[in-house]
Amino acid sequence: MFTIKNHLEVKNNHLLIGGADTTALAEQYGTPLYVTNETRVVENFSAYRNAFPKADIYYAAKANGSFAIMRILARQGAGADVFSYGELYMALLAGIPREKILFNGNSKTDFELQKAVELGVKVSVDSKDELRTLSEIAERTGKAAEIAFRVNPDVSTPTHPKISTGLRISKFGIPAEEVIDTYREASELPGIAPCGIHCHIGSQILDTEPFVEATQKMMDLVEGVVELGINLKFVDMGSGLGIPYKKGEKTPKPQDLANAILPVFNDRTKALGISPKLILEPGRYIVADTTLLLTRVNTVKIAAKNFVGVDAGFNLLIRPTMYDSYHHVVVANKASSPPEETYTIVGPICETGDIFAKDRELPRVEKGDLIALLDTGAYGFSMSSQYNGRPRCAEVLVKDGESDVIRSAEGIEDLMAKQRLPARLM
Repeated sequence: MFTIKNHLEVKNNHLLIGGADTTALAEQYGTPLYVTNETRVVENFSAYRNAFPKADIYYAAKANGSFAIMRILARQGAGADVFSYGELYMALLAGIPREKILFNGNSKTDFELQKAVELGVKVSVDSKDELRTLSEIAERTGKAAEIAFRVNPDVSTPTHPKISTGLRISKFGIPAEEVIDTYREASELPGIAPCGIHCHIGSQILDTEPFVEATQKMMDLVEGVVELGINLKFVDMGSGLGIPYKKGEKTPKPQDLANAILPVFNDRTKALGISPKLILEPGRYIVADTTLLLTRVNTVKIAAKNFVGVDAGFNLLIRPTMYDSYHHVVVANKASSPPEETYTIVGPICETGDIFAKDRELPRVEKGDLIALLDTGAYGFSMSSQYNGRPRCAEVLVKDGESDVIRSAEGIEDLMAKQRLPARLM
C-alpha cells in the first residue's frame, strides 16, 4: 500500500479513501457518487484550531452544506459563517451555538434579517440600506441586533476573478473610506449594537501577503472605530486559504497564515488596549481535499482527442466549467498502473464546456472503468443542479473503512417533485 495524496491510498491497484475501497463503494452505492472522509474533515479543522488557539473558527457553510459535515464540525467546536436562512437553519440544527454564527451576505431579504434578530444571531451588515432595515426590524421586535460591518478593504488577490471578493469593484462590503462614518451612524440608530468588524478578500489564495495587507487595513479601521467609543468584541478576517489542487503545488498551511497575521493583529490590539476575539472563516481548506467524486466510464471515443465520457456532468461538479479549475484524476480501479495514453474526461451534458479534465496522462481507459476526481469537497455538491434532467447523486461518508449514506441519490420522481400543471393543461 502507498499514499497517493494526503488520506488517499492505493492497495492492489485500487484507490482507497478513509480505508474504504472506492471500487467497492461504487459497486455498493452506484455512480456518480461523492465520497467524504470524516477523519480528514477533523484533521483539517484541527489544523486551523491548533494554529489559532485563541481564535474562533467559523466554518464557511457555503463550501459544503452537507448536514453531516456541519454536525462533525459542530462537535469539534466550530462556529459557522452562513449566507442564507437555509444555512442558518442547518447550522443551528447541527448544534452550532447561535452566539458562534455570523449571518453574512450582500443582499439579505427582510425575512432573513428578521430571523437573525429573532434568533439572536450576529449579522454582518453589507450596506447602509441594510443597516436601516435592520434597525426598523429590531425596533419593531423589541430586540437589539448585534452587528458587524463587512468591509471592502480593496485588497488585490492572485486568484480567479470570480472568487476575488475584496476588490474595490466587488459587490461585497462597505468601501473602507466610508466605514467609520457608517459605524457612527449605526451607533445612533435604535436597536443596533455594533460589536464587530468583518472582511473577506477571496478564495483559493496561495500566498499569505494579501492576508497581511488585509489585516493591516482592517486594524487601521479598528483604531478608528475604537476612537468612536465603540467596543469591538470581535474582528472577523474571513479566510480564503487555498489548497494544492495540482500535484506538487506549494500552498500555505494554517500555521503559515497564523505566523503572518497574528503578529500584526496582536501588536495592534495591544497598542489600542483592546482584546477583541479573532474570527476566521475557512471553508475550502476544511472540506476540499476530504472528498472525491466517483464516476463510471460510459464510452471512450477516439476523435480530435481521446475523449472519455463519464456518467457525471457539470450538473454535479461545475467548478471546471465555471472557473476552469483543475482536479487531479485517478483511474480508481487502475490506480497504480502506469500512464499509457492522454485523455480528456468529459460528461454527458449537452454543453461543449462539460469537461472535467483536459489532456491527462492516464492508464489505458476502457468502458466500465472508474474515474475519481479528487478534491471535490468544496463547491462540488453544494453547487450542483438537475440540469439536463439529471437527478443529483448520493453522498457517502467513510471512516476507518466503514461507509454511511449521508444524502440519498435523487430519482426521476425528484425532477417532478415540486412541479404543478395548471388546470387548463390537464
